[in-house]
Amino acid sequence: MSRFLNVLRSWLVMVSIIAMGNTLQSFRDHTFLYEKLYTGKPNLVNGLQARTFGIWTLLSSVIRCLCAIDIHNKTLYHITLWTFLLALGHFLSELFVFGTAAPTVGVLAPLMVASFSILGMLVGLRYLEAKPVSRQKKRN
Repeated sequence: MSRFLNVLRSWLVMVSIIAMGNTLQSFRDHTFLYEKLYTGKPNLVNGLQARTFGIWTLLSSVIRCLCAIDIHNKTLYHITLWTFLLALGHFLSELFVFGTAAPTVGVLAPLMVASFSILGMLVGLRYLEAKPVSRQKKRN
């Protein structure tokens, strides 16, 4: 396996663990969302919305972790790439379309993570497409 894919796997695990923490925080106390993310219109944040956000984040976290485990599964790889595209679209729309988010660290951090992850996964497609050389052929 290429070194790049190994680094990408580590990145996916790290992002997945952070997302699990955000999930727990969303279930524990919904004020986290209106204090850090949706500061533009905090009155729209309630417990139900926080739990929905938490489940969405947990699902993304599980998909990303599974991709890190089985990074050569092309279907799972593409689904994982879509989790980052959806996250980027979500935060950009909340920032620029709906006005529920403001350009704070709480919003800029997930935008940067999603952007870097998309970039990394697009570069990783090049390594994913390359056929791995079997150990038997390497020895000859």
